[in-house]
Amino acid sequence: MSVPTSISGFPRIGRNRELKRIIEAYWKGAASLDDVRHVGRELRAEHWRLERAAGIDLIPSNDFSLYDQMLDTAILLNVIPARYRRLSFAEPEETLFAMARGYQGERGDVTALPMKKWFTTNYHYLVPEFDEATEVRLNGTKPFDEYLEAKALGYETKPVLIGPYTFLRLSRDAQARELTVDEGLVDAVAGVYAEILRRFADLGAAWVQLDEPCLVLDKDDADVRLFKSLYSRILPARQDRVKVLLNTYFGDIADIYETVRLFEFDGVGLDLVEGRDANLAAVEAHGAAARTTLFAGVVSGRNIWRNDYAASIALVEALRHVTDHVAVASACSLLHVPFSTQGEEALGDDVLKHFAFAVEKLDEVREIADLVDLDDDAKRSSDVLRANQLLFDGSRVARDETVRARLEALGDDDFTRRPARAERQRLQHEALGLPPLPTTTIGSFPQTGQIRAERAKLRHGEIDRDAYDAFIRERIDDVIRKQERIGLDVLVHGEFERNDMVEYFGQHLNGFLFTKNAWVQSYGTRCVKPPIVWSDVSRAEPITVAWSRYAQSRTDRPMKGMLTGPVTILNWSWPREDIPAEEQTRQLALAIRDEVLDLEAAGIRIIQIDEAALREKLPLRRSDWHAKYLDWAIPAFRLVHSGVKPTTQIHTHMCYSEFNDIIRDIDAMDADVISFEASRGDLVVLDAIHDADFETEAGPGVYDIHSPRVPSEAEIEERIGEILAKMDVDKVWINPDCGLKTRGEAETWPSLEHMVAAARAVRSRL
Repeated sequence: MSVPTSISGFPRIGRNRELKRIIEAYWKGAASLDDVRHVGRELRAEHWRLERAAGIDLIPSNDFSLYDQMLDTAILLNVIPARYRRLSFAEPEETLFAMARGYQGERGDVTALPMKKWFTTNYHYLVPEFDEATEVRLNGTKPFDEYLEAKALGYETKPVLIGPYTFLRLSRDAQARELTVDEGLVDAVAGVYAEILRRFADLGAAWVQLDEPCLVLDKDDADVRLFKSLYSRILPARQDRVKVLLNTYFGDIADIYETVRLFEFDGVGLDLVEGRDANLAAVEAHGAAARTTLFAGVVSGRNIWRNDYAASIALVEALRHVTDHVAVASACSLLHVPFSTQGEEALGDDVLKHFAFAVEKLDEVREIADLVDLDDDAKRSSDVLRANQLLFDGSRVARDETVRARLEALGDDDFTRRPARAERQRLQHEALGLPPLPTTTIGSFPQTGQIRAERAKLRHGEIDRDAYDAFIRERIDDVIRKQERIGLDVLVHGEFERNDMVEYFGQHLNGFLFTKNAWVQSYGTRCVKPPIVWSDVSRAEPITVAWSRYAQSRTDRPMKGMLTGPVTILNWSWPREDIPAEEQTRQLALAIRDEVLDLEAAGIRIIQIDEAALREKLPLRRSDWHAKYLDWAIPAFRLVHSGVKPTTQIHTHMCYSEFNDIIRDIDAMDADVISFEASRGDLVVLDAIHDADFETEAGPGVYDIHSPRVPSEAEIEERIGEILAKMDVDKVWINPDCGLKTRGEAETWPSLEHMVAAARAVRSRL
């Protein structure tokens, strides 16, 4: 009997970002909802065709979303806060987009739901919000419609939903606090999932996949009770008519595996990439229920390097020593990797053969399953296995001895900035002469179609470098004039020359490769194209110095130098798998350190080193936080800035994440100022700042740039008041919550004008 194959999910944006383009066209009024729905159907059909052609047995449905799967689940369970219901949209997609982006128009003015990072990925999910009016019930038919849509095309699929335990653990109340889950809520949520199983059984579905990534997190007794309470109510609805796959990923479930086994799920998905050793040990210790198929998640959905077939075969065979019922699967959804390597031929065959994107990973799942079925002699004679193993012979790249020597020469002083922060802050206040509540932005300004068009002309040879540079200088001059006009205290040059905050830096570093179309979804229609760390990294040339020097020469106000930090560059790239992340990060830190010192020498007095992704890769188990991550990630940031003068002010910025639990570690980065997202999180991080006696000056974002709505001056004044209730005024900066690259001019400048006016109004009352 052949080994069955399964994937957890597939990228939804399309081979050429078709979903992004049609949704954004709809938002601009250039396409209809029917157009959006049509493109969605075409994409789903293509995905199912590719999956079946590759030989995937359990093809997912309902892994497609117009925005986010957690948001879809909230709507399916009728967890729609009253402010969105009051908008009274006729079409459900309009309500979905209002929840995701906010709404400002004739029907009302509402902010968006909070947005957070999806575990340790760069994908963002919308945080479901339970308000006092929430009535949990089955609402809508999306999962059933897409199952039937596939069936009509001849595809039998495995519907995929976020599981009830994960949904409840990630949801919040109207005050952004963790939910208080009582028996009534458990009954209501479990009742909906039971109804879903019964309905899929009626439709003829053989399997339903319930994703429970929260099972890989630390759990207390209450969490275990919640899991048991939910599934003891849900699983009886199977009635032997439909099978349930409990799918876990991003780590191990060793501490709850015995409980999971006792529930006798029809399938249990185990991540054997990030949770390998602990998951294998748990299976060895507790076995598997007779009716349970173990889904061996051996193909990574988190990186683009080719799978080591020999290693994966060994993992599958380790499970087969325990049970005969084993399937080969992706370790998580393929949502987090690009669509296909097709079209990337410019990299060359010798490079491209090392990479597998989503389409190629389908083939990897099938090939591993086929190899597992072979006897030892057949494996040894397999051309597929032999070709795969040649990729791992150690000959791909050579070490850079200059980089190695710099790393070996580092000492304790290279990670320590002097004098202490309090003294530096006093000196900086005197040197910079900024008012209380200084106003600034995070760095980027809108990247208009004209800017992208000029960059494309340069890339295609239609204009020369001199013409392009002249265009960028005009954009910098214009944005400086506008910032001065509205009264910002600390300016930025707008980053118009940059295509991306990571790729741009990679293009000036040795050791990086770049793709043409390897886009992945970050949130909604926002996609990123991470560069690839191919070999040892060093700075090839100054990166930002010339543009920063020019911008500072055009104004008397302080101009921030804008850099991306080493941890974020690595976390938002495709990292190597042949050397540790710590070593890659230190290589990057030395490269960015060179840039920091050159900026300072060029007269830049404020330098922002963004570590937007620092929190993102924090291990999911608290016991691993320091030893496996923070103990080298925090020093890497200090290495970047430890060589500057006391009067040079170092800023950093962090994006959508939960900061509260590592607030002291953030303080230990020893930056002088930090800005971070807080507007969608109801400023709950302020309590952590207050309780930690946070030394770093801070700019909690006072409005949400990921929404197109324009906040009023009064709204921002209220935000500033909330901040000052928790922080000393001499520690507070006023800024948006993130860069403005993705916003339009029409909302950017009114929002900033309101922000500056609000800061001045509050300042006048101090």
